[in-house]
Amino acid sequence: MMRAAEAASFLAEHGYGAADYAPLPADASFRSYARLRGGPRPVLLMDAPPPQEDLRPFLAIAVHLRNAGLSAPDIIAADVSRGFCLVEDFGAATVAQLLDAGDDPAAHYLAATAALARLHAVPPPDGLPAWGIDRMTETAGATFLQWWWPAAFGAAPSAEVTAAFEAAMRAMLAPFQGPSLKHRGFVHRDYFPANLMPLPDRDAPADVGILDFQDAAIGHPAYDLVSLTEDARRDVEPGLREECIARYLALRPDLDASDFRAAMAACAAQRHLRVAALWVRLARRDGKPHYLVHGPRCWAQLGRALAHPATAPLRDFLDAHVPPSMRQNPIALQDATA
Repeated sequence: MMRAAEAASFLAEHGYGAADYAPLPADASFRSYARLRGGPRPVLLMDAPPPQEDLRPFLAIAVHLRNAGLSAPDIIAADVSRGFCLVEDFGAATVAQLLDAGDDPAAHYLAATAALARLHAVPPPDGLPAWGIDRMTETAGATFLQWWWPAAFGAAPSAEVTAAFEAAMRAMLAPFQGPSLKHRGFVHRDYFPANLMPLPDRDAPADVGILDFQDAAIGHPAYDLVSLTEDARRDVEPGLREECIARYLALRPDLDASDFRAAMAACAAQRHLRVAALWVRLARRDGKPHYLVHGPRCWAQLGRALAHPATAPLRDFLDAHVPPSMRQNPIALQDATA
């Protein structure tokens, strides 16, 4: 829920004291949004309560994206200390909502792919955190070992299991995530239809509005193409996925296609395992069991990623410790998806 008194004060300071606002559906973060009408221009109010949220990365990256010829919301006003921001309103429907309403996915996904290729081709801004071996291993363990494992096995993993998991994840990611690798750069980390907006009046690649980029980091660009074409919350037809990969590689001729596909497999294995277990954390810790409905998709995507030779270290770990019959939402939580 918005911090009503503080929000009202911020809005009044910037000419929106009399505006009507309609809260937008919340996601899995601490941020919340409302659409404002009746002020100087249509805007969204972002409520990013500190200390859980920090507006500064969002503000800095928005400038970077616009300088790269991409569409990030204009910033109308911001108060970093209080965690409020007024941003340009790109419209009422995200790409995800349009897909749910029956839009042809091909045009949306290919436009998003072209915007992503531009995003990755320009030098990243200074000061982004690393999305590499250490952080990717840590975040995967934070959901898989700390939440999925106890829910599935009834106890925390042993020190030996933890060490084996971390070694497997590091071995899988090492060929693609070293600090000296040529193609490391800007990674959005959540580049999927729910964070994209169609802007048909703008020329490509600015015809895709990009949202929720505040967690961007420096890593391998394959991670973002996985996020887009192997979405944890919706199915993407395999032929369209291949078309997007081909479009991306055509727009980035500096990449080796075979190496990039191997990096996609490794990034996919890390992401799908982490997110499949994240749904468990959201159900148990945050009282949001409805996210478990995405578990089967994530586990299926993980299975496909594990078929690639680049993911052998993680596949070997799972074969040794997690039988295929357990690669799903924990049985103890399955009733929550009914």
